[in-house]
Amino acid sequence: MSRLREYFDLGPVLGYFFRKKDPNHKPNFNLRMMHGINKISMLMFLVGIIFIIIKKFL
Repeated sequence: MSRLREYFDLGPVLGYFFRKKDPNHKPNFNLRMMHGINKISMLMFLVGIIFIIIKKFL
């Protein structure tokens, strides 16, 4: 049962979306764009998985 719980743990994903900015790190445009695209792709993936699960059970 705990193995299944570890499989569906969304803590690292949510931590990626809601982490605080490092004040010691100089912002870089390319790095900001890369993280923005990563966030968009993770959201689209999660929406797709939810859509497939809903479609399968309805």
